[in-house]
This record gives sequence, structure tokens and C-alpha cells, in this order.
Amino acid sequence: MENINLKINGLSVSAPAGSTILEAAHIAGIKIPTLCFLKDINEIGACRMCIVEIKGARNLTAACVHPISEGMEVLTNTPQLLNARKRTLQLILSNHKRECLSCVRSGQCELQQLSQELGVADESYFDGLMPETTMDTSATHMVRDNSKCILCRRCSAVCEKVQGIGVIGPNNRGFDSFIGTAFDMGLAETSCVSCGQCITACPTGALYEKDFIDDVLTAIADPSKHVIVQPAPSVRAALGEEFGYPMGTDVEGKMAAALRRIGFDKVFDTDFSADLTIMEEANEFLGRVTNGGVLPMITSCSPGWVKYCEHYYPDLLAHLSSCKSPQQMFGAIAKTYYAEKTGIDPKDIVCVSVMPCTAKKFEIGREDQNAAGVPDVDISITTRELARLIKRVGIDFTMLPEEGFDDPLGESTGAGVIFGATGGVMEAALRTAVEKLTGEELAKLEFEDVRGVEGVKEAMYQVAGMDVKVAVASGLSNAKILLDKIRAGEADYHFIEIMCCPGGCVNGGGQPQVHADIRNFVDVRAVRAKVLYDNDAAKAIRKSHENPSILKLYEEYLGEPGSEKAHHILHTSYVERSVN
Repeated sequence: MENINLKINGLSVSAPAGSTILEAAHIAGIKIPTLCFLKDINEIGACRMCIVEIKGARNLTAACVHPISEGMEVLTNTPQLLNARKRTLQLILSNHKRECLSCVRSGQCELQQLSQELGVADESYFDGLMPETTMDTSATHMVRDNSKCILCRRCSAVCEKVQGIGVIGPNNRGFDSFIGTAFDMGLAETSCVSCGQCITACPTGALYEKDFIDDVLTAIADPSKHVIVQPAPSVRAALGEEFGYPMGTDVEGKMAAALRRIGFDKVFDTDFSADLTIMEEANEFLGRVTNGGVLPMITSCSPGWVKYCEHYYPDLLAHLSSCKSPQQMFGAIAKTYYAEKTGIDPKDIVCVSVMPCTAKKFEIGREDQNAAGVPDVDISITTRELARLIKRVGIDFTMLPEEGFDDPLGESTGAGVIFGATGGVMEAALRTAVEKLTGEELAKLEFEDVRGVEGVKEAMYQVAGMDVKVAVASGLSNAKILLDKIRAGEADYHFIEIMCCPGGCVNGGGQPQVHADIRNFVDVRAVRAKVLYDNDAAKAIRKSHENPSILKLYEEYLGEPGSEKAHHILHTSYVERSVN
């Protein structure tokens, strides 16, 4: 690709043709501040924090959208620019509810950081009339607080462009502008899928997950309750970021140690039930293939995706696997099999999940998720909530030893851990389904065609004399591509994996916040996914159907995959929902 030569602050810079000034400055190691900009998502140049001077130009320009040209000379830090940015920031703060001491984003807020850098953190230069704002707490999974919204439109952009839903957006004009739903309905009344991608995009504390830390601590303090915890695969790939570890650090051992010190009676692992999901899902897939069932079969691990299908493609619900998600399967087994083995009444077991996903908060309240007559899972918290919980109870995460999970629901395989990356469920299922179909051991376990962060991936494998065509999608706008093909009768796939969040659970709505300065130039999805693939490669057992604890579970309790008992405990149903 041709490079363009320019000067930034007198420094000679060479950047690929088509780059913006912001991108060229990044190559040169020069930071230009932004607030509204998210690469490929929200490139509108609206906040004016990234303004720069271009020699010969009459006006200041937004670096995030202005393309570079040969010989261009750019200045990024003149007194005029710094003063203009400061005034812009003061205007933004003039109608912002400044509650930094108690705000959930304090210390990780992009607005707060810029205020400190530009020296306006404690100023109230343009204080005056404040617009009337509302706090929407109607949704199960999150809170919307418009008093802290800066109208950057990142949330509405990711909802519309990435997820293809668009249930929130700018309403009214001028001083009365606010981000809201159509007719200002509560978010719970809309066809929001609870994915939380708007939260990860928000630079301030205007959007955040509903916090259940107090509920966890109350349960642990109750001597009549047996409190168990299950962290999802992706949590270990991101939790370390909350404690200063570089992105891409696997903190599985420290995470287990922290959970034990918080006071949970047993520290188990959702990877166990990911293996269990594969046993049931692979069996269901093979049954559909051999018995003329509805194809393609689509995975059902991602609750945001399931809710999306219920709202927007209810005519395709028969394509969904009837398997519960790993979160729910774990809770179901904990309150049946584990309860019987330990002699504990299921009503006295409190099952807590730690998830990279805000939609899991919605999922635990779904119907047909109560195998033992009580909810399979009682409390679901995000990776961010776990980090806050660890800090609240005074645990020094960095000083913790490496510890393992408890038996019997803590043993897992490499197939279970890769569930957190897009393509991981498909790969895990193929490892089991191919060996079941052929009766032969796979020479190579990696199905690399379904790996990677591309929005849609396709592959075909010859298995037992049959061509098995599969597809993988992450991000709901990409899911729509495959679903429209199915609706039109143009899809010849046998098996499809869909993850609600782009890149899969590693990029879930409950994962640690990542500053736009990093998100715009680092593929967070790939860095975190590598943790899971490295974890998989290091495992002694890498196929779900070889997990000794899973085999024992079937031998002692469930019988075989797809048995009547397994179906009662581990499978679920779906409902049609309206679109608002």
C-alpha cells in the first residue's frame, strides 16, 4: 500500500494512504485526545476534542475523520488548541453530573481522565441550567443515567451498526437532546437483547450493569446457605486487566484463589458445563443429521443471541439447539446431581455465576430454567463486578497464589475453555461430533477455519463420507446475514454458531472497560482470545467427551447424552417476543 508523507509537530511521519490524522499521529507516538470516536463504529467528529491545526487551513479540524495528504503539516498541541479543547471540555462538563467519588467508572472514565489532563477536573466554568434527565432502571441487566451522558453517540452507534438493533438513539434537539428509546419507553419495553455492548462503548458512567455484589455478600454471610461460584471461560482472560496486568494475561489460578478468599463454599468452573454442553449439543446435532431433524442447527449458548432470535426471527426458533447455556447447565447440575451427592437441599444452594456477559442477568430469570424446582442460577455478576468485589473485601489480587478449582464440577478440557472465543463452541463441538461420527481419533484437534475475529466464517469438512458445512457469526449484524440466508432458503449449512458479541464472550458487555485510545488501535478480541487458545493447547485433555468428571456424571446420574433425564435437566425452550 502506498504511504503518505507528512509532518506532525515538525516530526516527519509516513502513514498508509487513506489514514486519518489521528491514525498517522498514533504511528508517530503522538496522542490526540478523543471522546466520541470509535474506529469503524462512531466516526462522526462530533465531540471536537481531537481538533488540530493544519498549515494553510482556515479552521481547526477533527483529526479522527480528516484524511492525510502528501506534504501536510499538522500541529496537535499549540496553546490555541489546548485552550480550545479545554473550553470544549468545560462546556461538556457544564451539564454533566459530577459524582466522580461514587461513580462506577471513577478511575476508568475517559471524561474524568481528559479533565485531569487538561486541568479542568474541579472547574465549573459554565455552570448554569441543567437539563432534566431520567434514570432508566427498567431493564434486568443495566442502568441508563442520562445525567452523566455526554451525547457522544457511541452507544447508539454500536447498537445500530454492530448489533443491527438500534433501540436507543438521540431524541429531541439542542439543549433538550438526550439518548433514549423510541417514545422514551423503558429499555425493558424495547427489543433490547441485553448484550451490554453499549456499556463497553460508553466513555463515562452513563451506562452500567446492575450490581449484585451486596446480594453475593449477603448469601455468603448466611450460615444456612451453601454458596458456590462458577466463572466463565472468558473471565480468566480479562480479569487481570482490572488489577494492572497487561491485556492477554491468563489469571485463572489467581481468580480461583480470590474466589475462595471471598468466602464461597466451593469454587467450581463453568468450563465443566461447557464440556457438558458439547456432549448434549453434539448428540442433538448428530440426531438431527441422522433422523432428518431441522437443519441447520444453531447454537444456544449466547443469551443475547437467543433473545435476538426470539424478537426478530421467531420463525427460525426451531433451528436453535434446545441445550441450555453452560451457565444454566452448571446451575441445573449443581442443584440436582451435586445436591444429591452432598445431601444439600437445592433450596439451600446459592449458585453464583461470574460472566463476561450482561445478558446472563436476563437469562437467569427466563422460564424453563429451574431443573430442581428452583432457579438454576441465583445471581449472575460480570467480570467488572467480580473485580469490584475483590477490591471491596480487601484482597490483594496481585499477591495471590495460583490455585485450582474444586471437584467434581471444576474439571474441564481445552474444548471447554475455548467457548469464550468466536468459533470456539463450533470447534469444541466438531472435536466431539467428528470422532463420534467416524469412530476414529482426530489426528489434529485444531479447526483453524473457524478461528479468528472475522464477522462471518464458513468451512466444510468431510466427515464419514458426508460433507458437513458449518458457519460462525459474531455480532448480531453478522448473525442477520446468516439468518436471512436461512429464511430465503439459500443456506445449505448443517451447523451454525452464533455469538451475540463481536469476537465472542471475550468481548462481552460485562468485560473490563477498555479506553478508546486502546480500542481504536488494538484488537481486544484477538488478544483476549489468544489466552483461551493457549489455555486449550496446554491442557492434558482437550476433548469434551474425554472429561473424566463428565463421563462419571453420565455414568452415575444422567445415563447418556440426550436421555430423558438429561433432557429434563439440561434442555430448555424458547418464546416468541414482540419487536419494539
